[in-house]
Amino acid sequence: MQKALVAIVGRPNVGKSTFFNRIAGRRISIVEDTPGVTRDRIYADVSWQNYDFTLIDTGGIDVHSDDIFLSQMRRQAEIAIDTADVICMFCDGRTGLTDDDREVATLLRKASKPVILCINKIDDVSQQDAIYEFYELALGDPMPLSSANMMGLGDVLDAICHHLPEPVEGEREEENHIIQLAVVGRPNVGKSSLVNKLLGQERTMVSSIAGTTRDAIDTLLKSNGQTYNIIDTAGIRRKSNVEDQSLEKYSVLRSIAAIQRCDVALLLIDAHDGVTEQDTKIAGIIHDEGKACILAVNKWDDIEKDTNTLENYRKKVLDGLKFMDWAPVLFLSAKTGQRLHTVMTTVDEVWAQTCKRVPTGVLNDILQDATADLQPPSTSGRRLKIYYATQAATCPPTFILFVNDEKLMHFSYQRYLENYFRKSFGFEGTPVRMLIRERKKES
Repeated sequence: MQKALVAIVGRPNVGKSTFFNRIAGRRISIVEDTPGVTRDRIYADVSWQNYDFTLIDTGGIDVHSDDIFLSQMRRQAEIAIDTADVICMFCDGRTGLTDDDREVATLLRKASKPVILCINKIDDVSQQDAIYEFYELALGDPMPLSSANMMGLGDVLDAICHHLPEPVEGEREEENHIIQLAVVGRPNVGKSSLVNKLLGQERTMVSSIAGTTRDAIDTLLKSNGQTYNIIDTAGIRRKSNVEDQSLEKYSVLRSIAAIQRCDVALLLIDAHDGVTEQDTKIAGIIHDEGKACILAVNKWDDIEKDTNTLENYRKKVLDGLKFMDWAPVLFLSAKTGQRLHTVMTTVDEVWAQTCKRVPTGVLNDILQDATADLQPPSTSGRRLKIYYATQAATCPPTFILFVNDEKLMHFSYQRYLENYFRKSFGFEGTPVRMLIRERKKES
């Protein structure tokens, strides 16, 4: 059963993201005392008193602004209102009722959906009288709370659940694994455009101005019986270009965190620029985190082509990312939709590879073949002996090799074994880990 959607809306800087983060139990949205920090819709699953629902954080609604970002933020909030089952309208109890609050309230009354009027920043009982002027909005009884001090949050959650259908006993079931797909890359390579095209809706803001996406934004997508959580991330710039205390620093950290929690990373590369130094660094993060990866060359429609253009470009990409030569390379256009159908198919294939488990007997048969084809190295008259191997984990596939002396395992021979395993078992799109463990020879 699909979870109910609960949208948090209001004018900028009334504490929506602070409330969202408190309820979600972790710092999902960026919280900063600056209007307009949250631009896109951010989602989090919430459980309260046996009720399950999805909370949506939105950018502030600035009704009168002509600023391009603020107008797009308003559009994102309107989409949240359209899709939500329950709406929490937030106002600032310290500032009092404003004309912008009245405009937002008018918008919500037209939506004809249950609205909970939340008066935030009421930090103690002496401020309770500040809520009464908000009755003018005709949205029911105002509810005082303080997101920062965690006061009144339970009352708001109770009010939300009052508008939800009663939970059915036994309704919670284990669902198939939701594949976590992070779309990552440098700023302005088309990440949000690609996500929107994949989703077939205006899910995230799209702009030609680098740095439009600040938060890592999760969106569920169901296709061919499989559910995916697509994570649109902020562009990762060079560290020297990001100020230590800037909002962008937190955005970059959020993008790196998205890589850490994803199953598959889709690294978007600009076809005009090719593989840049920053692309290499982002790929390095993906590799170090042990994540499956797909390299996607975007804006392919802009490139003049001949018979060999695609294959030559593929070699160029893999030459630039030699440590990731196991990753499939896709050529697509988020703008036109060219070859977009290959993305989710490749995600499925790569996910299957990183989850692959090899039976111990088969693994050791292949290991024996590998050592027969190329004898293990020797140092100072001592030869490496590999007694046996076992697979310790998946995601990524991780193998333990038990040897007579781990110092005798040269990097080049370990790389040879990895390539031999890839040739035998596949593992396209996923790193392979090998752990060397010393074991005394049995007498």
